[in-house]
Amino acid sequence: MQTEKSQGAVTVNLPILAVLQRTLAAGPCGDLAFICGKTGRPLTKESFSNLLGEACRKAGLKGKSAHGIRKIAATRAANSGATVAELEAIFGWRGGRMASLYTREADRRRLALGGMHKLASPENEKSTSIVAPMRKVRHPEAKDQ
Repeated sequence: MQTEKSQGAVTVNLPILAVLQRTLAAGPCGDLAFICGKTGRPLTKESFSNLLGEACRKAGLKGKSAHGIRKIAATRAANSGATVAELEAIFGWRGGRMASLYTREADRRRLALGGMHKLASPENEKSTSIVAPMRKVRHPEAKDQ
């Protein structure tokens, strides 16, 4: 498979996952493509985008697009632990910038989940979260007032 990018085509080699294989087996598809129009011929990316947008509008899903499919796929892969290199191989990206957007967010979420328990560790329960001041904050007489 090839993807179209401004820097030129990137060849992407992907296996057909079981869920896609079941989908392909359940419905009609073209001879050499699995996303086809009414004539059985492969859709251009523009035609696919237009048909998907129209179907989303008819279903009452506002603001959904073909780009959103790639975005959710990249998010799911990153949330499942995909690396920058793996995302680039899957989506045909280069240079690490796009893939890093997804892995950085997934890493932050994973790190927060993994580190949050440290706030409730036994060491923290014995101390306060606020460091005591080095000097007196108010005069002792002010306490009585």
